Amino acid sequence: MFPYFMLFGKMIGLYQVLALVGIFVAGIFFCRQLRKAGLDDNDGIVFLLWVGLGVVVGGSLLYAITQNHLFPLLFRVSDFSQLFTVLRLLFGGLVFYGGLIGGCLTGLLVIKLKKLPVRRYMDLSAMFIPLFHCFARIGCFLAGCCYGVECEFGFTVHGNELIPPINGVSRFPVQLLESLGCLLIFFLLWFLYRKGKMEGHLLFVYLGTYAVLRFFDEFLRGDEMRGFVFGISTSQFISILMAAVSVAGLFHWLRSYKKSPKKS
Repeated sequence: MFPYFMLFGKMIGLYQVLALVGIFVAGIFFCRQLRKAGLDDNDGIVFLLWVGLGVVVGGSLLYAITQNHLFPLLFRVSDFSQLFTVLRLLFGGLVFYGGLIGGCLTGLLVIKLKKLPVRRYMDLSAMFIPLFHCFARIGCFLAGCCYGVECEFGFTVHGNELIPPINGVSRFPVQLLESLGCLLIFFLLWFLYRKGKMEGHLLFVYLGTYAVLRFFDEFLRGDEMRGFVFGISTSQFISILMAAVSVAGLFHWLRSYKKSPKKS
């Protein structure tokens, strides 16, 4: 793994680089599809910027929840320096599901306020997410975060100063597995979109397929900073809720599909 490189004397993290590449590639795809649909891609850029803010806020909040054992430290601070240090520990990371929830809620709010075409934006957002996530998980692999369980046929890392627990241990590349899964989900959604299938409901397809992927690959995760609810990880618990939302959304599509007039 290759967590960072030096550029002009500064340390550049590979995760941040891959995340930016993912945003760039997925953003171009998003805006290009808007133009093909005859819509203003400037609205799409503004939409993505606001969604990005929601992702950061939501991801940071859920990360803080997974670090709830640090909350008592807030009552022991004696000055602003200590307070800043504790807050950085609490909100110093991002959890994908928190970012997903925050981004979706922000996106729906922007769509309503700017009166954007709901179905088109929901479908394109459904494809944007896994395309971006595919690159971000490669960044996770290179950085060493979100690492997998010990495994004989995995990857062994040496000298990762940022995440010492992965050093000298062969671990399953769960990050790459999820990256591949996200790419396959993207192509599935793009196929449905190009065929005009399930219009306005592709986000529910994404939520369901990713929920299944994430629930099972959590069993292959080896890091301990994920939080646990009722004996399962926080992400597995949210995956179950997401799957329920997906089923409800797809049931709504099925009902509307059956009621729609059939073309002869």
